[in-house]
Amino acid sequence: MTTRFDVLTIGNAIVDIIAQAEDDFLVREGIVKGAMNLIDTDRAEHLYAVMGPAIEASGGSAANTAAGIASLGGRAAYFGKVADDPLGTIFAHDIRASGVHYATRPLNGHPPTARSMIFVTPDGERSMNTYLGACVELGPDDIDEAVVAQSKVTFFEGYLWDPPRAKDAIRLAAKTAHAHGRNFSMTLSDPFCVDRYRDEFLELMRSRTVDIVFANEAELKSLYQTAAFEAALEALRVDCAIGIVTRSEKGCVVVTREETHAVPAHPIEKLVDTTGAGDLFAAGFLFGLTNGRDLPDCARIGAMAAALVIQQVGPRPREPLRAVLAEEGL
Repeated sequence: MTTRFDVLTIGNAIVDIIAQAEDDFLVREGIVKGAMNLIDTDRAEHLYAVMGPAIEASGGSAANTAAGIASLGGRAAYFGKVADDPLGTIFAHDIRASGVHYATRPLNGHPPTARSMIFVTPDGERSMNTYLGACVELGPDDIDEAVVAQSKVTFFEGYLWDPPRAKDAIRLAAKTAHAHGRNFSMTLSDPFCVDRYRDEFLELMRSRTVDIVFANEAELKSLYQTAAFEAALEALRVDCAIGIVTRSEKGCVVVTREETHAVPAHPIEKLVDTTGAGDLFAAGFLFGLTNGRDLPDCARIGAMAAALVIQQVGPRPREPLRAVLAEEGL
């Protein structure tokens, strides 16, 4: 079948509301620093009322990855559920304007489009408080199997494992991808997400439902319930075809059953906001992978994309990554 897209991503379609905050604010409001905290309607309304001046930007982990791939010059598609409401309209406009194919039918009625209140502390760490809203309605009917079949890699965010119907959607996408000789990929998303679904994530990997896995160091250790990084890395090597582990300023490690590649972090001038770092790393890596680059180059492109986004506020690049890629000789 004809390849129409390099990467299809599937995730929670969320509008981010981003504000600066001090650490004592997080303590006062009972917010777990550096994590994604799922919240209900009342909590969402409270946090919105007490947060300082904020900016709104279309987000969601997998959507950010799709936007990053398009910014690099790749062909990207996205599945994610919004409601037919003002925030849903903003989200759809923004992702299409970034060059991503997006045709998921919006939800007509309640619940409303998801939103995440993100508090960025002076050290650049972000703490997310997410009301999933319409995201929970994503199901198998939202999987366009033709788009999956026409995508070299389909990638989903671990956060999406929270809504029950999404699990059926993801399994359908994986079955379709493999039926057409395509690869299926996931990111573990968050240590707390791993804690909730450790056994299910491992089953996805060991059953070969998932071929390519992205994690940061904390997520990897949580997955294998060990404080020993090397032991967790060896387990990852066995459980998937390609494993990619990001380690912040230490760079990243890419493993297959036969290979290990350690790649340093890309230098930055100033850390501003870590929102989107992992999303853009995945974008760069998958862009490289689907365009014939070797694994170390894939990691270098991912590191470059992540380095750019953490030097700004917000999870999506403000300048075309394709131009930066050329400047960096990648």
